[in-house]
This record gives sequence, C-alpha cells and structure tokens, in this order.
Amino acid sequence: MEHSHRYHAYPTQEVADGLEHHLDVHRQLYNHVRWDYENSPEDDKPSEYGQNNKLPEWKRKWSLFGEMHSKAAQATVARFHRNLSNLRKKKEKGHKVGQLTRQAPSDYRSVTYNQSGFDLDEKRGRDRFASVRFSKIGWVKIRYHRPIPDRASIKEVTFKKETTGEWFVSFGLETDDTDLPEKPDVNSLDASNSVGVDLGILNYIHTSDGKTVEWLNLEDEYDRLRREQRKLSRKEKGSNNYEKQRKKAAKVKRHIRRKVLDYQHKITTWLVREYDAVFVEDLNVAGMLQGDGSARNKQDAAWRQFITLLEYKADLYGCHVKQVEAQGTTKECASCGVETAKPVWVREHSCPSCGFETGRDANAAMNVLQRGFSELGLGWPESTPVETVTATDTADFQRVSASHVVETGSLGA
Repeated sequence: MEHSHRYHAYPTQEVADGLEHHLDVHRQLYNHVRWDYENSPEDDKPSEYGQNNKLPEWKRKWSLFGEMHSKAAQATVARFHRNLSNLRKKKEKGHKVGQLTRQAPSDYRSVTYNQSGFDLDEKRGRDRFASVRFSKIGWVKIRYHRPIPDRASIKEVTFKKETTGEWFVSFGLETDDTDLPEKPDVNSLDASNSVGVDLGILNYIHTSDGKTVEWLNLEDEYDRLRREQRKLSRKEKGSNNYEKQRKKAAKVKRHIRRKVLDYQHKITTWLVREYDAVFVEDLNVAGMLQGDGSARNKQDAAWRQFITLLEYKADLYGCHVKQVEAQGTTKECASCGVETAKPVWVREHSCPSCGFETGRDANAAMNVLQRGFSELGLGWPESTPVETVTATDTADFQRVSASHVVETGSLGA
C-alpha cells in the first residue's frame, strides 16, 4: 500500500535560497519538456522514456540543467507526462479540456526526489525534529511529529513551498500489504455491520442506519477571507505590502483547507472503525459543483478527497470500502425499487407504490447500501435497513453536530 507523511520544514536562509533556486530550475525543465513535446510532429510525439534519454544532452547544452539531481530531473519529466495523461483521461470522459500551459514561478512550487538523492537523519537535532538532506541543496530540519513506521520504505521525497511562504517535506511511503490488518470475510457482511453513505446537501453525510453529520460551519472563516481579500485588492500588485497581504489571505485559505481536511479525517476514521464495510456514491464531482447554488458548500465538502481518505483508511483499519453507481439513488424507493421524481427542494421520500416513507437522504443511503451488496456479489440480507430504519420524525433519530466531531474527534464519543 502506498501512502505519505507530510512534515513542516524549517530550512536556514541559505538552504531556503537553494530550495528556491532548484524550484525555478525544475520549473524551466518542465517548460522545456512541454516545449519539446508540443513542437514534435503529431505522429512522433516523444514518450516519457524518450525525453528521459534526452536529459544528458540537455544538461550538456544548458549548464543550468546540470545542477539538478538525475532522479529529480526524471521525476519532473514524469510530472509533465502524468499531467498529460490526466488531461487525456478527462477528454475521454467527455470533459472540455485545453492544453498544458507554461508554468509561471508562482505556479510551480514542488520538486520530487525519486528513489535516491535524499537522506533522512532521525537523530539529527532534538526530540520531535529530524533532518532531510537533498542532493545539491543541503540539510533541511523538519518537525518530526510522526515517525515513519519501521515497516514502511521511502520511495520518494518532495519539498514544497506553499503560497503562505512555508516549506513542507513529504515522504512517499510503501508498506507491505502483509503488514496490514485482514479485512472481514465478505460473506460475513450484513446490514448490521455495513453502512451506505449518502453525501448530502443539507447534511454532510447521511448513513443507512439513521445517522447524520452536520455541515462544518465556515462562515466566520469566509468572512475573514473576504476581508483579507478586500485589503489585498487595495494594494499595489508587486509591492512589498501586496506580498505581505497576499500571504495573510493565503493563510486564511490554508486554515479553511486544514479545517475541512481535519473534519474529513475524523468522519472517515469513525466510519472505517465502526463498520466492516462502507459503501459510498461514485460521484460526478464536477457536475455537482455546476448543478446549483450550493456549489460552495459542495466545494468545501471536497467529496473526491473524502472518498480518497475512506479508501486509504480502509486498508489501514481492515474495512471494505466500495463505490457504487450514484445515479437514481434518490429517485428509487429503497423498499420496492419504484422510481419517483424529486426536485432538490423535496426532502422527504414517499413512495406512491408501496407507501414507504422516510427522509430523502435516508432513502438514498439505503439504496447505496443495497447497491454495495450487489457490487460484492452478495444477496440482499433478510434484515434490511428498510425494515429497521428509524423514521426521520422520531426522537430516536441520531444527528451529530459538526462541533461534536471537531471537539471529540470521534462520532462514537
């Protein structure tokens, strides 16, 4: 299993200048790789392997490229071709895409050392600090708040400068799957130890067993961001005051991103600990964001990030996580399967065929659970959530507030 650890870095001014310089050199290499690709004949576009073979020639021709470590240079070439591949995949799915653009200094903020060109010294410095050496740059102190597990091997190291001006170092790790907890046998799954999750609009999530988690309230943070952005708009672009204010606005954005990520970590950890199997909708995130006026809330939700965290933690905690087809989960009756059209403002499900009534999101979550069992090739359990679900108008319906998640770190607390 592949995962990563990220650490705050504190380079000296001399080393920070070296990091800045190498960022710019790699940015120029990336742009040259793009130029070489774009200016090649349509029927003879160079591959990643082919452009890696050109690196020695480019280093001889431009001495600036000779300052880079060879593996880091190859990682930059790979970065261009990975972006190109992602662009093709989007186009194949029907998205309107343009071309990869030239990277400006403000856009290119990270460099990766793959396999070699770095060293980690966990004993260099006092407790909770370590140091990383980047070839041709020097040693960088990091806040080593979470030691790298003994069973994990380091595959790559990336240094990055955030828009706030802060430096971070990330380790790409690989762990042998034999060291991970074993997942429960699929045949042991039933409605009592499995859950369907509806990613909601009025609530953050709604589960098939009658739990909801409320939205994280970020209004104060957005008010502050608007104030900082108004101040920024009054500064002369390029001035020292503009740069200071830009960093202030960037720090507010960073605070919002971190708060959302922390919230997602707590929810996803609770889900994979509480259940043996978690089923979630495979969402068209771009379509959701363009669909209606709640786009900002959905953007805050960062659904793709939420699902990625679920899948990552499923391996760590021995839980099955499966994405299922999202289309129709709201319209279909979880009891009889008959479809009923529902505008977004209709929040209750009332089936005209069988008479089953529950909340709109509860019905969708139950359908997600049912489709999850189907995806795993299992029959629908005799004790279905439709038979046991708590009606939304009863006092037993469990609603979990956002503040409870933030304060306790566990929905089960």
